[in-house]
Amino acid sequence: MGAAPTLPGAIGIVGGGQLAWMLAEAAQRRGVDLVVQTPNPHDPAVALASRVVQADVRDAGATRQLAQQCLAISFENEWLDLEALAPLAADGVCFLPSLEALRPLVCKRSQRDLLQRLHLPCPRWFGLDQLRSSPGGESPAPAGEGTSPTEQGAACSGDSTSSPASPSTVTSPGLPEGFAYPLMAKLASGGYDGRGTAVLRSEADLQTLLEQVNPADWIVEEFVVFEQELALVAARDQAGEVVCLPLVQTHQHQQVCDWVLAPVEASHALQQRARNVAASLLTALDYVGVLSIEFFYGPQGLLVNELAPRTHNSGHYSIEACNLSQFDLQLLTVGGARAGEPQLQVPGALMVNLLGFDDRSPDHPDADYPQQRAALQALPQLHIHWYGKQGSSVGRKLGHATVLLEQQDPHARRLEAMQRLEEIRRIWPLPPSASSASDSVHGA
Repeated sequence: MGAAPTLPGAIGIVGGGQLAWMLAEAAQRRGVDLVVQTPNPHDPAVALASRVVQADVRDAGATRQLAQQCLAISFENEWLDLEALAPLAADGVCFLPSLEALRPLVCKRSQRDLLQRLHLPCPRWFGLDQLRSSPGGESPAPAGEGTSPTEQGAACSGDSTSSPASPSTVTSPGLPEGFAYPLMAKLASGGYDGRGTAVLRSEADLQTLLEQVNPADWIVEEFVVFEQELALVAARDQAGEVVCLPLVQTHQHQQVCDWVLAPVEASHALQQRARNVAASLLTALDYVGVLSIEFFYGPQGLLVNELAPRTHNSGHYSIEACNLSQFDLQLLTVGGARAGEPQLQVPGALMVNLLGFDDRSPDHPDADYPQQRAALQALPQLHIHWYGKQGSSVGRKLGHATVLLEQQDPHARRLEAMQRLEEIRRIWPLPPSASSASDSVHGA
């Protein structure tokens, strides 16, 4: 961990899940008071927070109480009621990132508008509500200005564990010009880890979705050809300096992050392109805090997949592997200190999510998987972070393991990482694939 500057006051965090828990760990190491607003006394961050405001995260009155105890307030996730918080900001409550910086980031539709406005590449898309509002059966115009479908060619979904379907050569009359099946539909806000997504392989799938959801709440994207999924955690401090963790590769299982390899083997030009995207976003928004960016990388180059205005699963490896973790960066930027450039202290790291692989109630005798955790703990160069959630369900994020890698050569390091992944999966298997998460519709 880097040198710990003295921060002038307590920091508030709205949310008490695993991200707030790891932030509280970093705050304890730095001697920073962290006050958490969260509804459940058993939420992970409660045990480590300096103080707790026990209330729903969308309770603006409770957030006002939180503000009375803090220098500044930040957030664990982007599911915010910005209108309810606006009067607090008008009264001088310091939110970092600011509410105005967060406004374009709290839903995928406004994210796409932002990327288009800044001329940053992302998949072409349109609003699902455009299909119903299109008069006279005419095909609506696409909302996104990006690489054309003819340039993108065949496409696949964000689930790198499944083979992509081939798009139809005939565009449906109901779709915007140039769009063809398959397509990916996404709930504009509130969806995560595959929840709130639906693969549309045909007109029948589209009609089914239209019957089940409010179209105004959904966007539809073309599938993207990609070779790798990448991620970058960046931060901007109050002096305007932008810093970034190393660019990493992520791998999904049923649209839930399975593992992260840091750093990704990539050209300097690709790494610089990712940093430039981050700097453009942070500067344009006058953003203070941590921003996480998920990318597709393939024949069309680097495309922004999603933005998260917070710390992120793809940055967990930084706790052990870097001199400054993503949580250190959040504390420093929100607390008013300078954010130094994070550096890897080891050749690389592999982060593996520990997902629930069966259902266990809190009173189950082995609810917290003691045998598997003990077996993992015995492995060399492995660090476990167990979030302390109550009970388990299939696919729930219960913790993660970080393995510090030793090989300097990138090819040898990847082989080392895959061997260590296999070692972990023999102890902690992936959850069963009962049905593809990407085919399910939530939030209807």
